[in-house]
Amino acid sequence: QVQLVESGGGLVQAGGSLRLSCAASGRTANRYQMGWFRQAPGKEREFVAVIKWSGDSTYYVDSMKDRFTISRDNAKNTVYLQMSSLKPEDTAVYYCAARAGTFFVMDTQAYKYWGQGTQVTVSS
Repeated sequence: QVQLVESGGGLVQAGGSLRLSCAASGRTANRYQMGWFRQAPGKEREFVAVIKWSGDSTYYVDSMKDRFTISRDNAKNTVYLQMSSLKPEDTAVYYCAARAGTFFVMDTQAYKYWGQGTQVTVSS
């Protein structure tokens, strides 16, 4: 079992930055791929980024890769999502998720463990 707890969300003005954190607990939490997803009101949950358990490989959705950076600190069992140049359309609940496996996957159904989400609101 892996438990995930996100934090770091909040209200920010357009153009600002936020860093989200996802603290993982569980015996082998640092051996999982960790992904970030987001869900805006009335929309489906969408993939944002994923990082390999070792931290040496990442993948982003094209529309966010220039503004968002995913990283992890396995000593702290924590994954981060640094977001910059935020736009009102980035407003959503952001979730972290974990899955075992080698290949990067963007499908939400491939992720077994989910956090409760953290709200990010970007004002114009």
